[in-house]
Amino acid sequence: MRVALGCVLASICTLLLNTRVCHAIRWLALARTDPGMAFNQTQNCKHLEGLVSAQQQLCRSNLELMQSIIQTAREVKKTCQKTFSDMRWNCSSIELAPYFPPDLERGTRESAFVYALSAAAISHTIARACTTGDLPGCSCGPLASEAPGPGFRWGGCNDNLNYGIVLGSKFSDSPMKMKKSGSQANKLMNLHNSEVGRQALKASLEIKCKCHGVSGSCSVKTCWKGLQELSSIAQDLKLKYLSATRVVHRPVGTRKQLVPKDIDVRPIRESELVYLQNSPDFCTRNEKLGSNGTQERPSSAS
Repeated sequence: MRVALGCVLASICTLLLNTRVCHAIRWLALARTDPGMAFNQTQNCKHLEGLVSAQQQLCRSNLELMQSIIQTAREVKKTCQKTFSDMRWNCSSIELAPYFPPDLERGTRESAFVYALSAAAISHTIARACTTGDLPGCSCGPLASEAPGPGFRWGGCNDNLNYGIVLGSKFSDSPMKMKKSGSQANKLMNLHNSEVGRQALKASLEIKCKCHGVSGSCSVKTCWKGLQELSSIAQDLKLKYLSATRVVHRPVGTRKQLVPKDIDVRPIRESELVYLQNSPDFCTRNEKLGSNGTQERPSSAS
């Protein structure tokens, strides 16, 4: 009897672990990957922590991409913690990837931010890697057809935003498109917030120029389109976090959709982050809710 009960409990634990692994930002555990790991064999992909089968397949067919994705995981962790260093919730739970506490599991506004930042970051890193020549499968983004103005000319190397978004979204969204990947409400929320992150990335694309001319006269400027730093994009997403909309999953017409909980007379805006569950105040420690509390926390640097 005890043996049978033990087997049942073991099966349940295995099922829970497998379910948790399907969470879509588990790949942030790649931040802990050995920096010296060489991606020259497809067998390496199955040893990477936090990846679902579709991501492992993408790894096997794009080995040269994995160093950029690992770099992304490190950048997301660092940027999230720096962006929220002055807040009660300071993104410390991201260190626990691939098994997150409730603040990043329950459809909170904190998870909304991390999904948006992760989606923006992976496309940002890939776009920049194309520019620097670190990815053999891509190059500079296309030049614009119209000159930016008198005394200006297009040149340099545009960040390849389109390539970054296509490949980045293919990797980061694939766990949310699996059949067994959590509730439909959470999948819709996470896909929406990921797209908000990519929209913020697109909005960060700006014209950058280099001067030419005698004695620094800047009579001619060579210009290209480049992305802002990830830290700037994170600040934009932080503002969206602060004004995020709570939503519910309810029937609209013939299917269930996410609609604002308190203002369900309008659809969700494409530019706003959304969340399903309220967060704790994060002042006091509550492991059940994913709050580490602020007691004995060192003050953030000014």
